[in-house]
Amino acid sequence: MKHATIDSTRQHEARRPADPGSGMLCGVWIALVAIGVCGRLWQPGWNVTPMAGIALAAGAVFPNPLVAASVPLVSLALGNVFLPGYGSGALAVVVFVASAWPVLLGRRFSLLERWTGARRLELAGGALASSLVFFLSTNLAHWWLTEDYPRTAAGLVSCYAAALPFYRWMPAGDLAWTAVVFASLSAALAAVRASRGVAVA
Repeated sequence: MKHATIDSTRQHEARRPADPGSGMLCGVWIALVAIGVCGRLWQPGWNVTPMAGIALAAGAVFPNPLVAASVPLVSLALGNVFLPGYGSGALAVVVFVASAWPVLLGRRFSLLERWTGARRLELAGGALASSLVFFLSTNLAHWWLTEDYPRTAAGLVSCYAAALPFYRWMPAGDLAWTAVVFASLSAALAAVRASRGVAVA
């Protein structure tokens, strides 16, 4: 029994370094929020922001979906201190939900997985889906909640057409930021694991 207990303890200790510690997870949370805030303030007019990238990464990093969702939500809230308001509480809710939902897609990925071509395409698809859902949902809400366009099919088409210039660079930005955020965090986590003597799977 004594030998079995010792072996069990050793196995537990051997597994422990494989998991990011709470301190490291806290650091990743702060880093992702900072990237989100700074990225939005850098050039808000172009819509080339890291919001989809940090949401996808948060979903891949944090086991708790509420903690993961807090990354894009806190980033939005902090950035909005310096940016114009939405003009409507309901529209703000739509923007926040549309920014946070990619966390669910991010849960399909791991920062330590082997990034095959197929998995890279999946991640790229997640980034593009994030852009598209944000564009469709927020402009639908703008059309419905404001008086800028008539509430007709033609008015909805006009709303989307007017928003296309703002959407032009958004997919490219989401792809680029997602690649940069995932590559940087994967490299950092692999380096930490290597320093602890843990083989990367």
